[in-house]
Amino acid sequence: MNRAASHGFWAEAWRRYRRRPLAMAAVMFVGFLITVAILAPVIAGTKPVLCRYKGKLYAPCLGYFDRRLEPVIFTKDRFRGEYPRNLKEKDPESWAIWPLFFQDPYRSVRNNEWPGRPANPSRDEGRPSRTNLFGTDQYGVDVLAKMVHGTTVALLVGFLSMGIAGTIGIVVGALGGYFGGWVDMLTSRITEIVMCVPTLVLILALVAIVDKPTIWKTMAIIGCTGWTGIARLTRGEFLRLKSSEFVMAARAAGAGPVRIMLRHILPNALAPILVPITFGIAAAILMESSLSFLGFGPPPPAASWGSLLNDARSNLSMWWLVVFPGTAIFLTVLAYNLIGEGLQEATDPRLREARK
Repeated sequence: MNRAASHGFWAEAWRRYRRRPLAMAAVMFVGFLITVAILAPVIAGTKPVLCRYKGKLYAPCLGYFDRRLEPVIFTKDRFRGEYPRNLKEKDPESWAIWPLFFQDPYRSVRNNEWPGRPANPSRDEGRPSRTNLFGTDQYGVDVLAKMVHGTTVALLVGFLSMGIAGTIGIVVGALGGYFGGWVDMLTSRITEIVMCVPTLVLILALVAIVDKPTIWKTMAIIGCTGWTGIARLTRGEFLRLKSSEFVMAARAAGAGPVRIMLRHILPNALAPILVPITFGIAAAILMESSLSFLGFGPPPPAASWGSLLNDARSNLSMWWLVVFPGTAIFLTVLAYNLIGEGLQEATDPRLREARK
């Protein structure tokens, strides 16, 4: 019975959500970003998507996700990252399927690396052109390729950091709201202490202390500092629902605290909790971009939208290093905020009544 009611609530919420054109456009935009992140090596790169070399099939493009995924044979045969020429010279019968844009996110394309194409221009000469649609940075690295592969970083930061924050916030808030007493007092004081610390200052301090900062450590730091709002909202929902009739019935039937929290209270409290998580994804992307802009983001060769903005500081005449990544950050943050606003209105009847 509870399952049917829950399914009916979410179906009705989705029906109301679909009535908001901007929220639906935001969902489609985020879906587009997810597609770009998954297919980044297929869209931009200098490594074949699929190739046949010495009688075997390989997918060197997977090396963009993790260098260990790039087949070892190309290192042994000394390709040095230049596939078009070496494939034909070392195996005339080889063939390859290439990415849509032959540009590397980590280095400049060399002269005649792709037959008949000159080397990428650098500095002020790297303005947008037919070969480099979004221009190049001061080292000649294609901006479009860096932005395509930076989409993976942006989405990972948003989803994984808020996954960590959501888990911590729900656990802390649920324990305090359900058990009350000294547990509630302890979790509330911890939450208030974390809220009093400036997030950006804490992250900068932790990044400075951590040895060899990576994107994974950045996500962990953002997640471990962004859970306070989720915890307070979860606590309020658990305080409200723990005295409900269905909870009392479950307790009378012999259900333990863990089962009551996970199977009965949490599903009914999840709708309002999803809203700050959605807003938090946007905040995490903005935070990572800010850290990268300040030079505290993921170290090279990781591609990041914020690192492109940081590169523009050394030469302000390279306007394309500001316009394109800045627009991507703005649209992504706006899309997540629109999704959060749509979820809030679709799941909160009080907001719908107030707008009538």
